[in-house]
Amino acid sequence: MEKRFSINCRGRLLDLSKPKIMGILNVTPDSFSDGGRFNNEKAALCQAEKMLEDGAEIIDIGAQSTRPNAQYLSANEEIKRIRNIISELKKEFPHCYISLDTFYSAVVRFGADEGIDIVNDISGGQFDADMFGTVAETQLPYILMHCNPDYKTMHEKIAYENIVYSINRYFSDKLAELKAQGVYDVILDPGFGFGKTIENQIQMIEEIEYIGLGNYPVLAGISKKSFIYKPLGKSPNTIATETQKLHKTLLEKGVRILRVHDIAETKNVIDELFQDNC
Repeated sequence: MEKRFSINCRGRLLDLSKPKIMGILNVTPDSFSDGGRFNNEKAALCQAEKMLEDGAEIIDIGAQSTRPNAQYLSANEEIKRIRNIISELKKEFPHCYISLDTFYSAVVRFGADEGIDIVNDISGGQFDADMFGTVAETQLPYILMHCNPDYKTMHEKIAYENIVYSINRYFSDKLAELKAQGVYDVILDPGFGFGKTIENQIQMIEEIEYIGLGNYPVLAGISKKSFIYKPLGKSPNTIATETQKLHKTLLEKGVRILRVHDIAETKNVIDELFQDNC
């Protein structure tokens, strides 16, 4: 029987019996897909409203691009970029879940005070030694991503002999650390696009049902990633059909959250697969 997952977000249960869409809201000038389009409060709120109307239930706010060769920002600079966006989103859309994409514990504390529901840390706590302790203090759910051990090497490609085994060993170690600090609401992200070969990422899709051994909900973020478009000789914005086919495969293999740019198209795929699941 398939496990039914739910995550405690500030006393509200995020039910993952039907997969959820996490919409990407970059308040950055330099993200590879939409840099500069939503880096003011009005534009960010308008984009969030559109994503929610299209079917997103989680809005993932990021103030720092993590694409290769992106500008490196301090925690204070991230906070300046976010400004009042979180609190304004909470006021305008109180029922949506807000995830904060950061690897800084100080930004997590700021976000917790502003009302975020989930911490999304690409670094797995490796870029900031205070991250796990801060997540424990805030009692927020934590998205644990597989990543290389430091900022400078996070995109260095490693040809893993068995990528799924390596990811599970990493998750096992990190989950033990989180549990020791009292963090139990955890979502696993295998880290598509971060330090992995194309072959690795194809294996990850083919075997994603084994990641986390079915004990935790899994999030996948493959939207506009180069392992899809580069082999096809395409660009990030011309692989919608291919991406949705892969989304369908991921959902069929048990992925519970899809982190995406194209909300409406992804919702159609979920609705087709889970039309009898209320």
